[in-house]
Amino acid sequence: MNFENYLIYLAYLNKKLSGFFENQYPYICCKKGCAKCCKNGEYPFSQPEFDLLMVGFLKLPEELQEKVLAKIKCIKEEKQKQNNEKFIYECPFLFDNECCVYEYRGIICRSFGLIAINNQGDSKAPFCAFEGLNYANVLDVDTKVISLEKYEKLGDIPQPLAFNVRYDFLTSKSIAENFKIDFGDKKPLIDWFK
Repeated sequence: MNFENYLIYLAYLNKKLSGFFENQYPYICCKKGCAKCCKNGEYPFSQPEFDLLMVGFLKLPEELQEKVLAKIKCIKEEKQKQNNEKFIYECPFLFDNECCVYEYRGIICRSFGLIAINNQGDSKAPFCAFEGLNYANVLDVDTKVISLEKYEKLGDIPQPLAFNVRYDFLTSKSIAENFKIDFGDKKPLIDWFK
């Protein structure tokens, strides 16, 4: 039942996120092959997210499964060498700048790229904005906030907005209760693999 409820939630979330991204189209540079967000993260995953990811993994050709597992092994070895609490790595499912399990990806993968509302209620631009991508056309890099002057120069387009798309909110207790999901443990993707 938990997995079916997660799929129901995911359909709901996909619809919401689609609307957010559509509303923010003048600021979004995400496109197939960019993959900056897939090369620089911890990728938090909950149990149902990982379960869905594994469904996608098992559908991959055996040769690609072996490549993913080899990549996971290398990432885990590197993590052990660094022995840092926060370990940033490239997603093991990224090949040729494309996700090989795209339809089965996690919530963090689906929601990244929008301006998020952080825990203090402030807006936080995605890191790719500082690399000339999403929201770069309205971001003041020095102040790290949206520039009204840059926005006004773009003409008659929807204003840049922040959304409550933080991972901890999208997998919160209230969401879990509303959709009858047990998210269980949440940990970096690489830590789900033994």
